[in-house]
Amino acid sequence: MRAARAEQARDAAAARSPAPRIARPPRLGFAGLGWIGAQRMQALAESGAGEIAALCEPDPRRLDAAIAALDTEPALCGDFDELLDEPLDGIVIATPNALHAPQAAAALERGIAVFCQKPLALTAKDTVKIVELARRHDLPLGVDWSYRFLAGVPELKCAIARAELGTVTAAELCFHNAYGPDAGWYYDVARSGGGCLLDLGCHLLDLCHWLLGAGEPQTVNARCFSAGRRLEPPVACAEDFVIADVLYAGGVDAHLSCSWRASAGRGAIIGCRIFGTEGGAAIRNVAGSFYDFEVELCRGAESVPLAAPPDAWPGRALIDWARRVGDGEGCDPDTAHLITTARVIDRIYGREAGDGAA
Repeated sequence: MRAARAEQARDAAAARSPAPRIARPPRLGFAGLGWIGAQRMQALAESGAGEIAALCEPDPRRLDAAIAALDTEPALCGDFDELLDEPLDGIVIATPNALHAPQAAAALERGIAVFCQKPLALTAKDTVKIVELARRHDLPLGVDWSYRFLAGVPELKCAIARAELGTVTAAELCFHNAYGPDAGWYYDVARSGGGCLLDLGCHLLDLCHWLLGAGEPQTVNARCFSAGRRLEPPVACAEDFVIADVLYAGGVDAHLSCSWRASAGRGAIIGCRIFGTEGGAAIRNVAGSFYDFEVELCRGAESVPLAAPPDAWPGRALIDWARRVGDGEGCDPDTAHLITTARVIDRIYGREAGDGAA
């Protein structure tokens, strides 16, 4: 059975290569159906942007819940290798962090496009390897940097590109969560790669790079803490508070703070403020919500709203990737931002350099 499925997968990849477009919704497999994986799967099912063709989840309760939410009957795979043997156009990875890079590499080597939860890999060096694989095979590689897809954020990116803010000089980024993760693997660095920075703060670093087109990090000064104790670099346990200052090539200076179990007085404080010589911008959550955001352009004491709740943004990154897979698109040149974010994270954690080329 596995050999037959592997042959089908190879035939599907071969048939896809010369065609500019897949003549049907892309067949997608899902690895990992925890809270985020199940939520993204449901958003995709409702969008119709792809066919949910196969599932891989070791927890039978999660698997049963996922199946019950679908109108289709996907193939059920006992492990990731079996998932790869299915005739798929793409795989959505929502497993513990340490599995992301090896699973993404295995899929790309088989000619299967990849959409992955963040982080794509635990280190910049491994991030570069995955990006190079996607480029070599010319396959769409997506990471769930979901805040890029908030209503108003694409318009803000265009405004920055048109220099409506003048020369951007600084950004203030924060993500403080009044809670910590429930799953135990988040606190095991061998499986998670890090704490609140990889769970929360990385989203805002990516958003900053993407909005501003920030170059390579020039200097990084950071302090990581666990239960009030400062951690010496290289950080080897899951931190619960991070403060970092990053100066990028081109002169943008970004300040980041993020934490778990913060005494925030609300569920979360999430924000990205950008300051330029002619104006500014703000992205912020509303009333402690994880889902409701406001986006505005600022000039002096005045502001112009670009977007406000309600906005059904979760899942948009996955849907966008699935449509690119269905359109037969190749690797997105935007993958350079994945490497920039990974390099900043490495330096915040005090890891060695040697992260390869972009």
